[in-house]
Amino acid sequence: MIADSRNDPFYYLHNFRQVLDWLHLRYADVLDAEERGFIDGFRLLPKASQALLVRMVMRKGLLFRERRLSYGEIGSTAQAMAPLLELGWVDSEAPLALEELFQLLLKDEIARCFAAHLSRPNAAKHELFEQLREGFAEPRPLREWWPEAPDPVYALRQQAVCDRLRLLFFGNLYQDWSEFVLADLGVLRYEQVPFSSDCRALRGRDDIELCLALHACAEQLEGEVDVDALLARLDGMNTENPWLQRRRAKLHYQLAYLCERAGHLERALSIYSGCAHPQARERHIRVLENRGEYQSAFDLATQAAERPGNAAEAQALGRILPRLKRKLGGPPQSRRRAQAISRLDLILPPEWSALGVEQAVLVHFETADAPVHYVENTLFNSLFGLLCWPAIFAPLPGAFFHPFQSGPQDLHDAGFHQRRAGLFADCLAQLDDGRYRQALRDTYAAKHGLQSPFVHWELLSPQLLDLAIDCLPPEHLKQCFLRLLEDIQANRAGMPDLIQFWPAQKRYRMIEVKGPGDRLQDNQLRWIEFCTLHGLPVDVCHVQWAAA
Repeated sequence: MIADSRNDPFYYLHNFRQVLDWLHLRYADVLDAEERGFIDGFRLLPKASQALLVRMVMRKGLLFRERRLSYGEIGSTAQAMAPLLELGWVDSEAPLALEELFQLLLKDEIARCFAAHLSRPNAAKHELFEQLREGFAEPRPLREWWPEAPDPVYALRQQAVCDRLRLLFFGNLYQDWSEFVLADLGVLRYEQVPFSSDCRALRGRDDIELCLALHACAEQLEGEVDVDALLARLDGMNTENPWLQRRRAKLHYQLAYLCERAGHLERALSIYSGCAHPQARERHIRVLENRGEYQSAFDLATQAAERPGNAAEAQALGRILPRLKRKLGGPPQSRRRAQAISRLDLILPPEWSALGVEQAVLVHFETADAPVHYVENTLFNSLFGLLCWPAIFAPLPGAFFHPFQSGPQDLHDAGFHQRRAGLFADCLAQLDDGRYRQALRDTYAAKHGLQSPFVHWELLSPQLLDLAIDCLPPEHLKQCFLRLLEDIQANRAGMPDLIQFWPAQKRYRMIEVKGPGDRLQDNQLRWIEFCTLHGLPVDVCHVQWAAA
């Protein structure tokens, strides 16, 4: 039960205790000695000390001035801090580098602290740092920097273990303690899925260590990268956890692409060849082609074309193979003829450009009896999410493991649909007998505002929902939903920008908008081809601005 931050001043402490209880119940067998010691030790602390520690854990950084740790519900900071200092969970004598000291002290305090060493004490703060940098390179405790400092500085020593506990609870490191507050305030609300006692994302100690290592590797990719060291580290990571396998494959792919962009093509090829990321094989082929290794590129592309990983790869191979055949000296290759695309050309007033091209087209086409909505990828995804809510949020083992999930953990796994095939079949069957109309409205009313990987509540108004139910044929919805289930990650994007309804005639059309010089992207082309093949009305509208 999440504490109410509006009525309980210790709401954050209550929430933290809930996490510890949750972890003790579900992860006792994988906690190491430090984590168990923290949980046991935390429970023995006075309430004020527990609260102060949680306040520090939930704030940014590891260094805190005492004056910045004043909380009415806690009372005396010094008294609450004493047990934490005794345990060594907080350190009041931590060495501070000059840069850290500058971050903690105000400018006038720096001037007093270094009064005997500043040639220009009234200079800007960054200039004061430059005056002192060379002469004060060694870190030292605050009392050695400034014996007369008005308040101590505390260094938090338990952030790493708390981060590991947060990782265990959320299954990731991008969600943090603010999730509790946002949920409590109603900013974020989640579907409540029942959990079994063994529901957890990280199945053992190896998973925990690997997840932390992958996170560290991802941070390395954001700075100066030692390719050999990082590659050796990634190559040494093995796991049976599908989620961690995907993360490792993504990092492999990012490292290979980094090498490719830097011109280290031999290294890029080596990494791509062993990478399980869905885009790695296409990049491998393209690098071979760029190096002039046409036969090797052709052989790999031919092999890939026999079993493409997804529609995006198949589309790319449809362009690559004819080009490689030509480069190998073969006859001109004819590509498969693309589906004819219905095209509209508009010349609109130049002052409308301030609206944005999509909004300008919306204004141009909209009439009282034919409303137009900007929906892009939101409408069909939202309708899918509403109709298939029971399948998406089914409490399957390993799908949900904490109360702050907007969707199942295995959403992008290859077996996501198959694991729920019967549930999805039941949901989609409602499109065959007309029950979908009431099902969509009922789910909209019952689940409105809950986090979902598909439903865009901010754009799906009751009016738009009614128009969609009245004007979109159920067979069209079924075709779109089946396509989403083929490859959720790839097919949830690329849908047309606008949709226009004719309620009196119970019909609609979709409109993809392209401004001057813009062209259709690959995922848009795939959706338009799909729509054309299955009879879903779609136009591509090319806009030019009239001369002023």
